[in-house]
Amino acid sequence: MPIPQVSDDGLFCQEVGNWTEEKHSLVSLYAKLFSTAMKQKWDERVYIELYAGAGYSKIEGTSRFIAGSPIRALALEDPFDKYIFCERDATQLDALKRRVERDFPNAKVSFIEGDCNQKVDDILAKIPPHSHGHRVLSLCFVDPFDIGVKFKTLQRLSKRFVDFLILLALYMDANRNYETYVKEEKIKINEFLDSTTWRGEWRSEQKKGVPLPRFLAESFSKSMSEKLSFQPQPFYKMKAIVIPEKNVRLYRLALFSRNPLAYTFWDQVLKYHTAQRSLWE
Repeated sequence: MPIPQVSDDGLFCQEVGNWTEEKHSLVSLYAKLFSTAMKQKWDERVYIELYAGAGYSKIEGTSRFIAGSPIRALALEDPFDKYIFCERDATQLDALKRRVERDFPNAKVSFIEGDCNQKVDDILAKIPPHSHGHRVLSLCFVDPFDIGVKFKTLQRLSKRFVDFLILLALYMDANRNYETYVKEEKIKINEFLDSTTWRGEWRSEQKKGVPLPRFLAESFSKSMSEKLSFQPQPFYKMKAIVIPEKNVRLYRLALFSRNPLAYTFWDQVLKYHTAQRSLWE
């Protein structure tokens, strides 16, 4: 799949680690399989990002610019019928909007400024209504820098026909801030898991030697399965995103769908991506 080649265009651009390319590669490949396969099966396909960013990123310590997931999704051979980009940072959203309007003037795109947890009504309003005569399927990429996305946000969005690709910031945020999050008065993990009993469950798993990131990942998958009827995602299928030169884990990228076919696509993504990495190394 051709990757959009970009350069400095003078608009705002956030600096990121080189591991970001792997994340974008995985997401865009899944989006490609999803969009093409569903083209003839659904009347309208919608691509949603809850943390859309500016569209371009600059690799730290280099002069290289890369296309972010919104631009890659817009550039697909079989593009989605509609795009919804939510971003709370006004500067980043403005840069994304200007890039989209310049390079994809015919795309049907909605831009929503604000915290996705507070803008669920606005996001839902932009998703075309589903009916017997007009079937709508969405793919939602959730790409936070921490574990700040609230389970209730995903729960409300899941009332529509939607698959989620979620970046779980289990190492970079939850693990590093463990001492803060476990305090009884802190509710961030409560809201992430939609659970008030996780501390007791964690203490039990901790005695078995289960690391916190794995516990949170599996607890999140359990919540998605038991409360929202998504198929449970095993930990080994949650792709680890690492700092390549240090082999330090940062995130887990996980797919959640109610349809087994989605996991067939995900297996293809993981297999292809692994094969591609072997060619690089």
